Amino acid sequence: MTKILIIDDNKSVLNFLNVFLLQSGKYEIKTLQNSTQAYQILDKEEHDILLLDMDMPKVTGIDILNYIKQKELKIKTIVLTGVEDIDLAISAMKLETFDYMLKPIDEEKLLDALENAVSKINYNNPVTDLSFKTLKNNEVFKNIITQNDEMLKIFHFVEKFANTDNSILIWGESGTGKELIAEAIHKISNRRDKKFIAVNAGLFAQELFASEFFGYEKGAFTGATKTKKGFIEEANGGTLFLDEIGELDMPIQVKLLRVLQEEEFYKLGSTKNIKANVRIIAATNKNLFDEINKGNFRKDLFFRLNINAINLPPLREKQEDIPLLAEYFLKKFNKKYNKNIKTISTPLINCLKTYSFPGNVRELMNIINSSIIVETTNELKRKSLPNYFLENMQFCCEFEDGVLPPSLQKIEMEHIIKVLNFTGNNKSKAANILGISRVNLIAKIKKYEII
Repeated sequence: MTKILIIDDNKSVLNFLNVFLLQSGKYEIKTLQNSTQAYQILDKEEHDILLLDMDMPKVTGIDILNYIKQKELKIKTIVLTGVEDIDLAISAMKLETFDYMLKPIDEEKLLDALENAVSKINYNNPVTDLSFKTLKNNEVFKNIITQNDEMLKIFHFVEKFANTDNSILIWGESGTGKELIAEAIHKISNRRDKKFIAVNAGLFAQELFASEFFGYEKGAFTGATKTKKGFIEEANGGTLFLDEIGELDMPIQVKLLRVLQEEEFYKLGSTKNIKANVRIIAATNKNLFDEINKGNFRKDLFFRLNINAINLPPLREKQEDIPLLAEYFLKKFNKKYNKNIKTISTPLINCLKTYSFPGNVRELMNIINSSIIVETTNELKRKSLPNYFLENMQFCCEFEDGVLPPSLQKIEMEHIIKVLNFTGNNKSKAANILGISRVNLIAKIKKYEII
């Protein structure tokens, strides 16, 4: 149920709104007459929507709006005021007020505004959905922007896997958020108070990786002027995340396997073994089964790493996340570049939805970043998209509003459904109207899974 906080110094207004909104059965209401307590309540209690009076003594509506913006509180504010003041309205809207209404309140307009606010809350904050509340560690996943059911299942697996010390192998294409998942595992685990160290194995030359991974003693090789800790020793007691594990050469794989099996290692230039108290989380964008068959990856290391496995879906399989992520990156880069682009146009979103995103979330982030830099209006438009994207999506962008026309199969399916509804699901009559045989109609019903 949507939680609404109402702040107004007029008791009769509070009583009216409380009774009126409770009657709808959709909202949980809290009222506050003394605005000096507003900051405390906003800090301690979570509310989805704020109905806010402007003209109050001591702490005004503008004061509260400033506080919400400063604290970056996730609450939709609808301003209620008895004064038709243009300057006040402009000030309120600059502070990201969701809506602005004059008293006396038009009940129908208020309900419309609330429904609109609720739809935006569900759109921008999927973790507030009831299904996400079944997670025990909601806060840990707040930086992973998604409303995809498959990702929700993954979060539940993450919670289970995190409570062990088993190695974990995260599978996924580049840009799917493998490091974010690894960080979430670390934050939930018993190692959360120790270090989380992330290393991209593909960025190091193999000789350099060995020295950086295991560390070295002074004089171990030319240029080793002092003893240095490696990644394993630095992550002692914590978690070591190895991205692109499939890039490691065989000699390094053998040494990593020893760390996992014996929980010990040797620094370069040393004969003294060091105990390794570290959890290894590895990630790959390669098919390690193929790499094993090619002789590029050790089977025994694979089974040591793959005790628990997580498969992250690519962005093209999570289309519902594209508008959500685009809005998130819009806010992020607005702040970075001191811009005030308020919305993303529907044609732009529709074009994004038809793109395959080989670079996944990282590519979408870069597209929005680039677009915000060149956009000069308060709406992110299709023309501001990077040239490479527009060239690839020329077909999509030729259509009005960026919406592709439906396929022939979709048109046929929808037409069959209409005719079946018209005939009361009488297949013989429907087949006659459609000009096909009854057998052909039944085949199409099965093909399109029409119930």
